[in-house]
Amino acid sequence: MSKKMSDDSRNRGRYILYSFVFLILGFIFAFSYRTLGKDSGESAQSPTFQQEEQYREELIIQKERNKELADEIQAKQDDIREFEKSFSENEENHTVLVEEAKDLRLLLGIIPANGPGVRVTLKDGDYDPVEQNPNDYIVHESHVLRVVNELKISGAQGIAINGQRISSNSYIKCTGPVITIDGRTLPAPFVIEAVGDTDILAASLNLGGGVIDGLVHDNIVVTLEQLKEIKLPALRDEA
Repeated sequence: MSKKMSDDSRNRGRYILYSFVFLILGFIFAFSYRTLGKDSGESAQSPTFQQEEQYREELIIQKERNKELADEIQAKQDDIREFEKSFSENEENHTVLVEEAKDLRLLLGIIPANGPGVRVTLKDGDYDPVEQNPNDYIVHESHVLRVVNELKISGAQGIAINGQRISSNSYIKCTGPVITIDGRTLPAPFVIEAVGDTDILAASLNLGGGVIDGLVHDNIVVTLEQLKEIKLPALRDEA
């Protein structure tokens, strides 16, 4: 019986020891849990953590703003390219308009015309007044107009007859051996000068069956010269 009591005492001591150990471990686990949980919460609420979160939010906002600015810059660059294209086109159009205006002023005779060109001289043909009709051998306004019109069609920038500058509205009339241009009387021979491309002007007058051939057929003496420099006054500069 003593042996049985001794075993019971030994077993009871073990239970007490185990209970004490488990109790201590429970306290340790509970304390650790509370400590870790508290540290984790405190860490989440710490100023450093809050500052990092603020930086992250600001960084995200800044990236979004940068994207908006990049899109805005791209849009502005597109606008600039469109403006440059429009400006270039307008400048080209402006240059064309300036040239057209200059050509119109030359044709109207309101500015002097200088440059290469041609000189066409028309003289009355030789005839016998007893046997031949003088009207068949003298220069008429129709002969002058043939030359003037052909020069205009061929691109002459300016035309003058005996130094009298003519315009698109000039009036030419024949009166016997003289012609009247815009109220001014000019005697024969009639010297018609035109500024322009000499090769084109000369070729147009010399076409087979064209102006010069027609004048020769009408017994008119025609002389054609190609000159490197011709100076025609403006209408306002003439007396």
